[in-house]
Amino acid sequence: MNGYSAPLDDIRFVLTELVDPQMLQATEEDDAVSRDVIDAVLSEAGRFASGVLAPLNVVGDRIGAQMMDGKVRMPPGFREAYGLYVEGGWGGLGAPVEHGGQALPHVVTAAVGEMWKAANLAFSANFLLTTGAVEALAQHGSHAQKARYLPRLVSGEWGGVMNLTEPQAGSDLAAIRTRAVPQADGSYRLHGQKCFITYADHDMVDNIVHLVLARLPDAPSGVKGISMFVVSQHLIRGDGSLGERNDVRITAIEKKLGQHASPTCIVQHGESGGAVAELVGESGAGLDYIFVMVNAARLGVALEGLGIAERALQQAQAYARIRLQGRVPGANESVPIASHPDVRRMLQTMRAQTEAMRAAALVVAGWLDLAKKHPDSDTRLQFQGLVDLMIPVLKGWMTETGAEVASTGIQIHGGAGYVEETGVAQHLRDIRVAAIYEGTTGIQAADLVGRKILRTPGAATLDELHRRMATVLPALRAHAGDAQISQIQAAMEAALRALEEASGALVEVTQKDLQLALEVSVPYLKMLGIVMGGWQLARAAVVVLGRPDSSSVSGEFARAKVQTARHYALHILPSALALGFTVSRVLAQPR
Repeated sequence: MNGYSAPLDDIRFVLTELVDPQMLQATEEDDAVSRDVIDAVLSEAGRFASGVLAPLNVVGDRIGAQMMDGKVRMPPGFREAYGLYVEGGWGGLGAPVEHGGQALPHVVTAAVGEMWKAANLAFSANFLLTTGAVEALAQHGSHAQKARYLPRLVSGEWGGVMNLTEPQAGSDLAAIRTRAVPQADGSYRLHGQKCFITYADHDMVDNIVHLVLARLPDAPSGVKGISMFVVSQHLIRGDGSLGERNDVRITAIEKKLGQHASPTCIVQHGESGGAVAELVGESGAGLDYIFVMVNAARLGVALEGLGIAERALQQAQAYARIRLQGRVPGANESVPIASHPDVRRMLQTMRAQTEAMRAAALVVAGWLDLAKKHPDSDTRLQFQGLVDLMIPVLKGWMTETGAEVASTGIQIHGGAGYVEETGVAQHLRDIRVAAIYEGTTGIQAADLVGRKILRTPGAATLDELHRRMATVLPALRAHAGDAQISQIQAAMEAALRALEEASGALVEVTQKDLQLALEVSVPYLKMLGIVMGGWQLARAAVVVLGRPDSSSVSGEFARAKVQTARHYALHILPSALALGFTVSRVLAQPR
Protein backbone atom coordinates (compact mmCIF):
# COMPACT_ATOMS: atom_id res chain seq x y z
CA MET A 1 0.00 0.00 0.00
CA ASN A 2 2.98 2.29 -0.52
CA GLY A 3 2.11 3.02 -4.16
CA TYR A 4 1.10 6.37 -5.62
CA SER A 5 -1.16 7.28 -8.52
CA ALA A 6 -1.09 10.87 -9.77
CA PRO A 7 -4.54 12.54 -9.34
CA LEU A 8 -4.62 13.64 -12.98
CA ASP A 9 -8.41 13.97 -13.24
CA ASP A 10 -8.57 16.51 -10.43
CA ILE A 11 -5.46 18.37 -11.59
CA ARG A 12 -6.92 18.69 -15.10
CA PHE A 13 -10.25 19.82 -13.68
CA VAL A 14 -8.61 22.59 -11.66
CA LEU A 15 -6.47 23.74 -14.60
CA THR A 16 -9.44 23.75 -16.97
CA GLU A 17 -12.24 25.01 -14.73
CA LEU A 18 -10.79 26.97 -11.80
CA VAL A 19 -7.55 28.60 -12.97
CA ASP A 20 -8.18 32.15 -14.25
CA PRO A 21 -9.48 31.92 -17.86
CA GLN A 22 -7.14 34.74 -18.89
CA MET A 23 -4.19 32.51 -18.02
CA LEU A 24 -5.54 29.66 -20.17
CA GLN A 25 -6.17 32.02 -23.07
CA ALA A 26 -2.62 33.30 -22.86
CA THR A 27 -1.39 29.70 -22.83
CA GLU A 28 -3.39 28.74 -25.90
CA GLU A 29 -1.77 31.54 -27.90
CA ASP A 30 1.58 29.76 -27.61
CA ASP A 31 1.82 26.55 -29.64
CA ALA A 32 4.73 25.40 -27.48
CA VAL A 33 2.46 25.26 -24.43
CA SER A 34 -0.86 24.24 -25.98
CA ARG A 35 -3.40 22.25 -24.01
CA ASP A 36 -2.27 19.09 -25.80
CA VAL A 37 1.32 19.73 -24.75
CA ILE A 38 0.28 20.43 -21.18
CA ASP A 39 -1.82 17.29 -21.05
CA ALA A 40 1.07 15.20 -22.38
CA VAL A 41 3.45 16.72 -19.81
CA LEU A 42 1.05 15.95 -16.98
CA SER A 43 0.54 12.36 -18.14
CA GLU A 44 4.26 11.68 -18.48
CA ALA A 45 4.99 13.35 -15.14
CA GLY A 46 2.39 11.14 -13.50
CA ARG A 47 3.98 8.02 -14.97
CA PHE A 48 7.44 9.10 -13.89
CA ALA A 49 6.22 9.90 -10.39
CA SER A 50 4.38 6.62 -9.86
CA GLY A 51 6.75 4.34 -11.76
CA VAL A 52 10.19 5.74 -10.91
CA LEU A 53 10.09 8.04 -7.89
CA ALA A 54 7.42 6.48 -5.67
CA PRO A 55 9.08 3.04 -5.36
CA LEU A 56 12.24 4.74 -4.04
CA ASN A 57 10.42 6.62 -1.28
CA VAL A 58 10.65 3.90 1.35
CA VAL A 59 14.17 2.95 0.19
CA GLY A 60 15.35 6.49 0.79
CA ASP A 61 13.68 6.59 4.18
CA ARG A 62 15.17 3.35 5.45
CA ILE A 63 18.69 3.70 4.04
CA GLY A 64 19.05 7.47 3.77
CA ALA A 65 21.91 9.55 2.43
CA GLN A 66 25.31 8.52 3.84
CA MET A 67 28.62 10.29 4.43
CA MET A 68 31.52 8.22 3.06
CA ASP A 69 35.08 9.54 2.85
CA GLY A 70 33.90 13.13 3.10
CA LYS A 71 31.34 12.75 0.32
CA VAL A 72 27.57 12.19 0.34
CA ARG A 73 26.28 8.97 -1.22
CA MET A 74 22.61 8.70 -2.16
CA PRO A 75 20.48 5.60 -1.43
CA PRO A 76 20.28 2.78 -4.00
CA GLY A 77 18.35 3.69 -7.12
CA PHE A 78 18.54 7.44 -6.68
CA ARG A 79 21.35 8.06 -9.16
CA GLU A 80 19.59 5.99 -11.81
CA ALA A 81 16.30 7.79 -11.19
CA TYR A 82 18.03 11.15 -11.43
CA GLY A 83 19.60 10.08 -14.72
CA LEU A 84 16.12 9.38 -16.09
CA TYR A 85 14.98 12.77 -14.79
CA VAL A 86 17.78 14.49 -16.71
CA GLU A 87 17.21 12.35 -19.80
CA GLY A 88 13.54 13.34 -19.79
CA GLY A 89 14.40 17.05 -19.72
CA TRP A 90 12.35 17.60 -16.57
CA GLY A 91 14.84 20.06 -15.08
CA GLY A 92 14.09 22.62 -17.77
CA LEU A 93 10.32 22.49 -17.55
CA GLY A 94 9.84 26.08 -16.43
CA ALA A 95 13.30 27.48 -17.22
CA PRO A 96 13.89 30.19 -19.85
CA VAL A 97 14.18 28.96 -23.43
CA GLU A 98 17.39 30.91 -23.98
CA HIS A 99 19.10 28.78 -21.34
CA GLY A 100 17.81 25.45 -22.60
CA GLY A 101 14.46 25.35 -20.81
CA GLN A 102 10.89 24.88 -22.02
CA ALA A 103 9.40 27.95 -20.30
CA LEU A 104 6.14 26.22 -19.40
CA PRO A 105 3.76 28.26 -17.21
CA HIS A 106 4.09 28.24 -13.43
CA VAL A 107 0.67 26.64 -13.17
CA VAL A 108 1.96 23.60 -15.08
CA THR A 109 5.24 23.31 -13.19
CA ALA A 110 3.29 23.58 -9.94
CA ALA A 111 1.02 20.70 -10.96
CA VAL A 112 4.05 18.60 -11.87
CA GLY A 113 5.76 19.65 -8.64
CA GLU A 114 2.89 18.25 -6.61
CA MET A 115 3.44 14.86 -8.23
CA TRP A 116 7.19 14.85 -7.54
CA LYS A 117 6.62 15.74 -3.89
CA ALA A 118 3.87 13.20 -3.37
CA ALA A 119 5.90 10.43 -4.96
CA ASN A 120 9.20 11.10 -3.19
CA LEU A 121 9.51 14.24 -1.09
CA ALA A 122 13.18 13.80 -0.18
CA PHE A 123 14.14 13.31 -3.82
CA SER A 124 12.12 16.33 -4.99
CA ALA A 125 13.93 18.75 -2.67
CA ASN A 126 16.87 18.67 -5.07
CA PHE A 127 14.70 19.90 -7.96
CA LEU A 128 13.27 22.70 -5.85
CA LEU A 129 16.66 24.13 -4.97
CA THR A 130 18.13 23.92 -8.46
CA THR A 131 15.07 25.66 -9.88
CA GLY A 132 15.51 28.47 -7.37
CA ALA A 133 19.19 28.85 -8.27
CA VAL A 134 18.26 29.11 -11.94
CA GLU A 135 15.73 31.87 -11.21
CA ALA A 136 18.16 33.84 -9.05
CA LEU A 137 20.99 33.70 -11.60
CA ALA A 138 18.66 34.35 -14.53
CA GLN A 139 17.45 37.54 -12.86
CA HIS A 140 20.65 38.84 -11.27
CA GLY A 141 23.66 37.04 -12.72
CA SER A 142 26.05 38.65 -15.19
CA HIS A 143 26.05 37.59 -18.84
CA ALA A 144 29.16 35.50 -18.20
CA GLN A 145 27.65 33.86 -15.12
CA LYS A 146 24.48 32.99 -17.00
CA ALA A 147 26.47 31.45 -19.83
CA ARG A 148 28.70 29.52 -17.42
CA TYR A 149 26.09 28.10 -15.07
CA LEU A 150 22.56 28.19 -16.40
CA PRO A 151 22.68 25.67 -19.27
CA ARG A 152 24.09 22.97 -17.00
CA LEU A 153 21.77 23.81 -14.13
CA VAL A 154 18.75 23.78 -16.43
CA SER A 155 19.75 20.45 -17.99
CA GLY A 156 20.27 18.92 -14.54
CA GLU A 157 23.91 18.11 -15.24
CA TRP A 158 24.75 20.31 -12.23
CA GLY A 159 22.76 20.97 -9.08
CA GLY A 160 22.13 24.28 -7.33
CA VAL A 161 21.73 25.14 -3.65
CA MET A 162 21.44 28.22 -1.45
CA ASN A 163 23.62 28.82 1.61
CA LEU A 164 21.93 31.10 4.13
CA THR A 165 21.84 29.61 7.61
CA GLU A 166 24.76 29.69 10.03
CA PRO A 167 24.94 28.32 13.58
CA GLN A 168 24.24 31.79 15.04
CA ALA A 169 22.11 33.05 12.12
CA GLY A 170 18.92 31.15 11.39
CA SER A 171 15.96 33.35 10.50
CA ASP A 172 17.97 36.40 11.58
CA LEU A 173 20.11 36.78 8.47
CA ALA A 174 21.51 40.06 9.77
CA ALA A 175 23.75 37.92 12.02
CA ILE A 176 25.59 36.26 9.10
CA ARG A 177 29.39 36.18 9.58
CA THR A 178 30.72 34.41 6.47
CA ARG A 179 33.43 36.65 4.97
CA ALA A 180 34.22 37.40 1.34
CA VAL A 181 37.73 38.74 0.73
CA PRO A 182 38.37 40.53 -2.63
CA GLN A 183 41.27 39.25 -4.76
CA ALA A 184 43.48 41.06 -7.24
CA ASP A 185 41.95 39.17 -10.18
CA GLY A 186 38.43 40.35 -9.35
CA SER A 187 37.36 37.13 -7.66
CA TYR A 188 36.69 36.61 -3.96
CA ARG A 189 37.69 34.11 -1.30
CA LEU A 190 34.98 32.97 1.10
CA HIS A 191 35.51 31.86 4.70
CA GLY A 192 32.74 30.62 6.98
CA GLN A 193 30.43 27.80 7.99
CA LYS A 194 26.90 27.21 6.79
CA CYS A 195 24.48 24.69 8.29
CA PHE A 196 21.19 23.03 7.32
CA ILE A 197 22.14 23.25 3.64
CA THR A 198 19.97 20.82 1.71
CA TYR A 199 21.66 18.85 -1.09
CA ALA A 200 24.94 20.71 -0.58
CA ASP A 201 26.63 17.51 -1.74
CA HIS A 202 25.51 14.27 -3.41
CA ASP A 203 26.65 11.86 -6.07
CA MET A 204 23.86 12.36 -8.63
CA VAL A 205 25.59 15.29 -10.39
CA ASP A 206 29.16 16.22 -11.36
CA ASN A 207 29.10 19.66 -9.77
CA ILE A 208 27.04 21.72 -7.35
CA VAL A 209 26.64 25.49 -7.61
CA HIS A 210 26.32 27.22 -4.23
CA LEU A 211 24.68 30.63 -3.94
CA VAL A 212 26.13 31.95 -0.69
CA LEU A 213 25.33 34.97 1.47
CA ALA A 214 28.47 36.62 2.87
CA ARG A 215 29.94 39.98 3.93
CA LEU A 216 32.64 42.05 2.31
CA PRO A 217 35.33 43.46 4.65
CA ASP A 218 33.91 47.00 4.52
CA ALA A 219 30.25 45.97 4.59
CA PRO A 220 27.94 47.70 7.08
CA SER A 221 26.29 45.66 9.80
CA GLY A 222 22.80 44.31 9.35
CA VAL A 223 21.08 43.05 6.22
CA LYS A 224 22.38 45.90 4.05
CA GLY A 225 25.88 44.48 4.39
CA ILE A 226 24.99 41.11 2.87
CA SER A 227 26.08 40.20 -0.65
CA MET A 228 25.45 37.09 -2.73
CA PHE A 229 28.24 35.01 -4.23
CA VAL A 230 28.31 32.02 -6.53
CA VAL A 231 30.70 29.25 -5.46
CA SER A 232 31.21 26.26 -7.73
CA GLN A 233 31.99 23.01 -5.92
CA HIS A 234 34.63 22.39 -8.57
CA LEU A 235 36.65 25.15 -10.22
CA ILE A 236 35.64 25.71 -13.83
CA ARG A 237 38.34 25.92 -16.49
CA GLY A 238 38.26 28.39 -19.37
CA ASP A 239 36.84 25.77 -21.73
CA GLY A 240 33.98 25.06 -19.34
CA SER A 241 35.30 21.72 -18.08
CA LEU A 242 35.56 20.98 -14.37
CA GLY A 243 38.89 21.37 -12.61
CA GLU A 244 40.01 20.64 -9.09
CA ARG A 245 37.79 20.75 -6.05
CA ASN A 246 37.11 24.23 -4.67
CA ASP A 247 37.77 24.94 -0.99
CA VAL A 248 34.29 23.75 -0.02
CA ARG A 249 33.98 20.81 2.35
CA ILE A 250 31.03 18.93 3.80
CA THR A 251 31.81 18.21 7.43
CA ALA A 252 28.62 16.32 8.34
CA ILE A 253 25.06 15.52 7.36
CA GLU A 254 22.28 15.94 9.90
CA LYS A 255 20.40 13.02 11.45
CA LYS A 256 16.79 14.06 10.95
CA LEU A 257 13.26 13.13 11.92
CA GLY A 258 12.33 12.57 8.28
CA GLN A 259 13.42 13.09 4.67
CA HIS A 260 16.36 10.80 5.35
CA ALA A 261 17.33 10.62 1.68
CA SER A 262 17.64 14.41 1.44
CA PRO A 263 21.16 15.27 2.67
CA THR A 264 21.10 18.27 5.00
CA CYS A 265 24.72 19.32 5.28
CA ILE A 266 27.12 21.39 7.33
CA VAL A 267 29.32 23.21 4.82
CA GLN A 268 32.73 24.70 5.52
CA HIS A 269 33.90 27.35 3.07
CA GLY A 270 37.54 28.33 3.06
CA GLU A 271 39.50 25.99 5.35
CA SER A 272 42.50 26.00 2.99
CA GLY A 273 42.92 29.53 1.75
CA GLY A 274 39.34 30.41 0.89
CA ALA A 275 36.65 29.18 -1.48
CA VAL A 276 36.92 30.87 -4.88
CA ALA A 277 33.74 32.86 -5.47
CA GLU A 278 32.15 35.39 -7.81
CA LEU A 279 30.01 38.32 -6.71
CA VAL A 280 26.48 38.21 -8.11
CA GLY A 281 25.08 41.61 -9.05
CA GLU A 282 25.79 44.54 -6.73
CA SER A 283 27.38 44.31 -3.32
CA GLY A 284 24.96 44.76 -0.44
CA ALA A 285 21.98 43.49 -2.45
CA GLY A 286 22.43 39.84 -1.56
CA LEU A 287 19.31 39.55 0.55
CA ASP A 288 17.13 40.81 -2.31
CA TYR A 289 18.78 38.38 -4.71
CA ILE A 290 18.60 35.34 -2.48
CA PHE A 291 14.94 35.98 -1.83
CA VAL A 292 14.28 35.20 -5.47
CA MET A 293 15.22 31.65 -4.47
CA VAL A 294 13.40 31.85 -1.16
CA ASN A 295 10.13 33.08 -2.66
CA ALA A 296 10.26 30.43 -5.39
CA ALA A 297 10.95 27.86 -2.68
CA ARG A 298 8.01 29.02 -0.55
CA LEU A 299 5.49 28.13 -3.22
CA GLY A 300 7.37 24.88 -3.78
CA VAL A 301 7.31 24.06 -0.08
CA ALA A 302 3.57 24.80 0.04
CA LEU A 303 3.21 22.12 -2.63
CA GLU A 304 5.02 19.72 -0.32
CA GLY A 305 2.09 19.98 2.08
CA LEU A 306 -0.27 19.20 -0.80
CA GLY A 307 1.82 16.33 -2.15
CA ILE A 308 2.13 14.57 1.20
CA ALA A 309 -1.57 15.10 1.88
CA GLU A 310 -2.45 13.38 -1.40
CA ARG A 311 -0.04 10.50 -0.68
CA ALA A 312 -1.43 10.04 2.85
CA LEU A 313 -5.01 10.22 1.54
CA GLN A 314 -4.42 7.52 -1.06
CA GLN A 315 -2.87 5.21 1.49
CA ALA A 316 -5.60 5.79 4.06
CA GLN A 317 -8.32 5.15 1.49
CA ALA A 318 -6.71 1.90 0.38
CA TYR A 319 -6.29 0.66 3.94
CA ALA A 320 -9.82 1.62 5.03
CA ARG A 321 -11.30 -0.44 2.19
CA ILE A 322 -9.55 -3.69 3.16
CA ARG A 323 -9.23 -3.46 6.94
CA LEU A 324 -12.11 -5.47 8.44
CA GLN A 325 -13.04 -4.32 11.92
CA GLY A 326 -16.31 -4.07 13.82
CA ARG A 327 -19.88 -4.16 12.59
CA VAL A 328 -22.50 -1.68 11.51
CA PRO A 329 -26.31 -1.94 11.95
CA GLY A 330 -27.70 -4.60 9.64
CA ALA A 331 -24.37 -6.41 9.12
CA ASN A 332 -23.75 -9.87 10.53
CA GLU A 333 -20.00 -9.85 10.05
CA SER A 334 -17.04 -7.50 10.22
CA VAL A 335 -17.01 -4.70 7.68
CA PRO A 336 -14.24 -2.56 6.19
CA ILE A 337 -13.50 0.36 8.49
CA ALA A 338 -14.44 2.70 5.64
CA SER A 339 -18.03 1.79 6.52
CA HIS A 340 -17.79 3.39 9.97
CA PRO A 341 -19.07 6.98 10.22
CA ASP A 342 -16.03 8.42 11.97
CA VAL A 343 -13.59 6.85 9.52
CA ARG A 344 -15.70 8.18 6.65
CA ARG A 345 -15.54 11.59 8.28
CA MET A 346 -11.76 11.45 8.55
CA LEU A 347 -11.34 10.27 4.96
CA GLN A 348 -13.66 12.97 3.65
CA THR A 349 -11.84 15.61 5.70
CA MET A 350 -8.52 14.48 4.27
CA ARG A 351 -9.95 14.64 0.75
CA ALA A 352 -11.55 18.05 1.26
CA GLN A 353 -8.37 19.57 2.68
CA THR A 354 -6.26 18.07 -0.10
CA GLU A 355 -8.50 19.21 -2.95
CA ALA A 356 -8.85 22.68 -1.39
CA MET A 357 -5.07 23.05 -1.23
CA ARG A 358 -4.63 21.86 -4.81
CA ALA A 359 -7.16 24.29 -6.18
CA ALA A 360 -5.81 27.21 -4.14
CA ALA A 361 -2.18 26.53 -5.11
CA LEU A 362 -2.88 26.19 -8.84
CA VAL A 363 -5.12 29.26 -8.92
CA VAL A 364 -2.35 31.33 -7.30
CA ALA A 365 0.21 29.82 -9.70
CA GLY A 366 -2.05 30.96 -12.52
CA TRP A 367 -2.07 34.46 -11.03
CA LEU A 368 1.73 34.34 -11.03
CA ASP A 369 1.70 33.60 -14.76
CA LEU A 370 -0.67 36.50 -15.37
CA ALA A 371 1.56 38.78 -13.27
CA LYS A 372 4.34 38.02 -15.75
CA LYS A 373 2.58 37.71 -19.10
CA HIS A 374 -0.67 39.71 -19.09
CA PRO A 375 -0.46 42.42 -21.80
CA ASP A 376 -1.81 45.18 -19.53
CA SER A 377 0.72 46.56 -17.02
CA ASP A 378 -1.90 47.57 -14.43
CA THR A 379 -3.40 44.08 -14.55
CA ARG A 380 0.05 42.56 -14.13
CA LEU A 381 0.56 44.67 -11.02
CA GLN A 382 -2.82 43.65 -9.64
CA PHE A 383 -2.07 39.94 -10.04
CA GLN A 384 1.43 40.37 -8.61
CA GLY A 385 -0.13 41.95 -5.55
CA LEU A 386 -2.45 38.98 -5.14
CA VAL A 387 0.48 36.57 -5.52
CA ASP A 388 2.59 38.48 -2.99
CA LEU A 389 -0.31 38.40 -0.54
CA MET A 390 -1.02 34.70 -0.98
CA ILE A 391 2.48 33.15 -1.09
CA PRO A 392 3.02 33.36 2.71
CA VAL A 393 -0.56 32.16 3.24
CA LEU A 394 -0.08 29.10 1.03
CA LYS A 395 3.29 28.28 2.54
CA GLY A 396 2.02 28.48 6.12
CA TRP A 397 -1.47 27.04 5.74
CA MET A 398 -0.59 24.22 3.33
CA THR A 399 2.43 22.93 5.25
CA GLU A 400 0.51 22.95 8.53
CA THR A 401 -2.47 21.27 6.85
CA GLY A 402 -0.27 18.70 5.12
CA ALA A 403 1.03 17.59 8.52
CA GLU A 404 -2.54 17.47 9.84
CA VAL A 405 -3.68 15.27 6.94
CA ALA A 406 -0.68 12.97 7.37
CA SER A 407 -1.50 12.65 11.07
CA THR A 408 -5.12 11.80 10.27
CA GLY A 409 -3.84 9.11 7.92
CA ILE A 410 -2.01 7.50 10.82
CA GLN A 411 -5.18 7.69 12.92
CA ILE A 412 -7.16 5.81 10.27
CA HIS A 413 -4.54 3.03 10.30
CA GLY A 414 -4.85 2.75 14.07
CA GLY A 415 -1.97 0.96 15.76
CA ALA A 416 -0.69 -0.18 12.37
CA GLY A 417 -0.09 3.45 11.48
CA TYR A 418 2.25 3.98 14.40
CA VAL A 419 4.69 1.30 13.26
CA GLU A 420 7.00 1.77 10.31
CA GLU A 421 5.97 -1.29 8.29
CA THR A 422 2.87 0.36 6.84
CA GLY A 423 4.86 3.41 5.68
CA VAL A 424 2.30 6.01 6.78
CA ALA A 425 4.43 7.30 9.64
CA GLN A 426 7.03 8.37 7.10
CA HIS A 427 4.63 10.91 5.60
CA LEU A 428 4.23 12.74 8.90
CA ARG A 429 7.96 12.58 9.65
CA ASP A 430 8.80 13.86 6.17
CA ILE A 431 6.37 16.78 6.11
CA ARG A 432 6.87 18.07 9.65
CA VAL A 433 9.87 20.21 8.71
CA ALA A 434 8.01 21.98 5.89
CA ALA A 435 6.33 24.34 8.37
CA ILE A 436 9.81 25.28 9.60
CA TYR A 437 12.16 25.72 6.66
CA GLU A 438 12.03 28.60 4.18
CA GLY A 439 10.53 30.57 7.05
CA THR A 440 8.39 29.17 9.85
CA THR A 441 4.64 29.67 9.90
CA GLY A 442 5.20 32.55 12.32
CA ILE A 443 7.61 34.19 9.89
CA GLN A 444 5.16 33.74 7.01
CA ALA A 445 2.45 35.34 9.14
CA ALA A 446 4.71 38.24 10.09
CA ASP A 447 5.51 38.74 6.40
CA LEU A 448 1.80 38.67 5.56
CA VAL A 449 0.83 41.21 8.22
CA GLY A 450 3.95 43.35 8.54
CA ARG A 451 4.84 43.61 4.86
CA LYS A 452 2.10 42.47 2.51
CA ILE A 453 -0.85 44.06 4.35
CA LEU A 454 0.80 46.99 6.13
CA ARG A 455 2.61 48.39 3.13
CA THR A 456 0.94 50.05 0.13
CA PRO A 457 -1.06 48.68 -1.64
CA GLY A 458 -1.56 45.77 0.79
CA ALA A 459 -4.96 46.77 2.17
CA ALA A 460 -6.27 47.44 -1.34
CA THR A 461 -5.05 44.04 -2.50
CA LEU A 462 -6.79 42.39 0.45
CA ASP A 463 -10.00 44.19 -0.54
CA GLU A 464 -9.57 42.88 -4.08
CA LEU A 465 -9.18 39.35 -2.77
CA HIS A 466 -12.35 39.73 -0.68
CA ARG A 467 -14.19 41.01 -3.76
CA ARG A 468 -13.07 38.03 -5.82
CA MET A 469 -14.11 35.58 -3.12
CA ALA A 470 -17.56 37.16 -2.81
CA THR A 471 -18.28 36.54 -6.52
CA VAL A 472 -19.01 32.90 -5.69
CA LEU A 473 -22.08 33.81 -3.62
CA PRO A 474 -24.40 34.81 -6.48
CA ALA A 475 -23.34 31.66 -8.33
CA LEU A 476 -24.24 29.56 -5.29
CA ARG A 477 -27.59 31.32 -4.91
CA ALA A 478 -28.42 30.39 -8.48
CA HIS A 479 -28.51 26.77 -7.30
CA ALA A 480 -30.38 27.50 -4.05
CA GLY A 481 -32.83 24.67 -4.74
CA ASP A 482 -30.07 22.14 -4.10
CA ALA A 483 -29.88 21.36 -0.36
CA GLN A 484 -26.13 20.73 -0.42
CA ILE A 485 -25.43 23.97 -2.26
CA SER A 486 -27.59 25.88 0.21
CA GLN A 487 -25.42 24.55 3.03
CA ILE A 488 -22.25 25.55 1.17
CA GLN A 489 -23.71 29.00 0.50
CA ALA A 490 -24.60 29.60 4.15
CA ALA A 491 -21.16 28.49 5.33
CA MET A 492 -19.37 30.65 2.75
CA GLU A 493 -21.44 33.71 3.62
CA ALA A 494 -20.59 33.30 7.31
CA ALA A 495 -16.90 32.69 6.57
CA LEU A 496 -16.60 35.71 4.28
CA ARG A 497 -18.31 37.98 6.84
CA ALA A 498 -15.92 36.75 9.52
CA LEU A 499 -12.90 37.21 7.22
CA GLU A 500 -13.94 40.73 6.27
CA GLU A 501 -14.40 41.66 9.93
CA ALA A 502 -11.05 40.16 10.95
CA SER A 503 -9.26 41.76 7.99
CA GLY A 504 -10.70 45.18 8.75
CA ALA A 505 -9.67 44.98 12.39
CA LEU A 506 -6.22 43.73 11.45
CA VAL A 507 -5.57 46.48 8.90
CA GLU A 508 -6.62 49.15 11.39
CA VAL A 509 -4.54 47.80 14.29
CA THR A 510 -1.49 46.99 12.13
CA GLN A 511 -1.10 50.68 11.28
CA LYS A 512 -1.18 51.64 14.98
CA ASP A 513 0.26 48.70 16.91
CA LEU A 514 2.16 46.20 14.78
CA GLN A 515 3.23 44.13 17.79
CA LEU A 516 -0.40 43.55 18.77
CA ALA A 517 -1.28 42.61 15.19
CA LEU A 518 1.57 40.10 15.11
CA GLU A 519 0.07 38.31 18.12
CA VAL A 520 -2.79 37.14 15.90
CA SER A 521 -0.92 36.92 12.62
CA VAL A 522 -0.77 33.11 12.57
CA PRO A 523 -4.49 32.64 13.35
CA TYR A 524 -5.26 35.19 10.65
CA LEU A 525 -3.00 33.45 8.11
CA LYS A 526 -4.69 30.11 8.79
CA MET A 527 -8.10 31.71 8.55
CA LEU A 528 -7.30 33.25 5.18
CA GLY A 529 -5.98 29.93 3.89
CA ILE A 530 -9.04 27.99 5.06
CA VAL A 531 -11.44 30.49 3.46
CA MET A 532 -9.37 30.48 0.26
CA GLY A 533 -9.78 26.71 0.13
CA GLY A 534 -13.51 26.92 0.79
CA TRP A 535 -13.87 29.49 -1.99
CA GLN A 536 -12.21 27.19 -4.51
CA LEU A 537 -14.28 24.13 -3.53
CA ALA A 538 -17.46 26.20 -3.70
CA ARG A 539 -16.46 27.33 -7.20
CA ALA A 540 -15.86 23.70 -8.14
CA ALA A 541 -19.33 22.71 -6.95
CA VAL A 542 -20.90 25.50 -9.02
CA VAL A 543 -18.94 24.42 -12.10
CA VAL A 544 -20.00 20.79 -12.03
CA LEU A 545 -23.65 21.66 -11.35
CA GLY A 546 -23.63 24.13 -14.22
CA ARG A 547 -22.34 21.55 -16.69
CA PRO A 548 -24.35 18.38 -16.10
CA ASP A 549 -23.88 17.13 -19.66
CA SER A 550 -20.18 17.96 -19.99
CA SER A 551 -18.06 15.10 -21.30
CA SER A 552 -15.15 16.33 -19.17
CA VAL A 553 -17.10 16.02 -15.90
CA SER A 554 -18.69 12.64 -15.21
CA GLY A 555 -21.71 12.28 -12.98
CA GLU A 556 -19.69 10.47 -10.33
CA PHE A 557 -16.96 13.14 -10.40
CA ALA A 558 -19.58 15.90 -10.14
CA ARG A 559 -21.34 14.28 -7.19
CA ALA A 560 -18.03 13.82 -5.40
CA LYS A 561 -17.10 17.48 -5.97
CA VAL A 562 -20.35 18.74 -4.47
CA GLN A 563 -20.09 16.35 -1.52
CA THR A 564 -16.49 17.38 -0.89
CA ALA A 565 -17.39 21.08 -0.98
CA ARG A 566 -20.29 20.45 1.43
CA HIS A 567 -18.08 18.51 3.83
CA TYR A 568 -15.50 21.32 3.78
CA ALA A 569 -18.26 23.87 4.41
CA LEU A 570 -19.68 21.99 7.39
CA HIS A 571 -16.57 20.48 8.96
CA ILE A 572 -13.67 22.80 8.09
CA LEU A 573 -14.96 26.31 7.33
CA PRO A 574 -16.33 26.70 10.90
CA SER A 575 -12.73 26.65 12.13
CA ALA A 576 -12.20 29.85 10.14
CA LEU A 577 -14.99 31.47 12.17
CA ALA A 578 -13.26 30.44 15.39
CA LEU A 579 -9.94 31.83 14.18
CA GLY A 580 -11.68 35.05 13.15
CA PHE A 581 -13.23 35.31 16.61
CA THR A 582 -9.75 35.00 18.14
CA VAL A 583 -8.35 37.69 15.83
CA SER A 584 -11.16 40.16 16.46
CA ARG A 585 -11.30 39.60 20.22
CA VAL A 586 -7.54 39.93 20.76
CA LEU A 587 -7.33 43.07 18.64
CA ALA A 588 -10.27 44.62 20.49
CA GLN A 589 -8.65 44.25 23.92
CA PRO A 590 -7.35 47.46 25.51
CA ARG A 591 -3.57 47.65 25.79
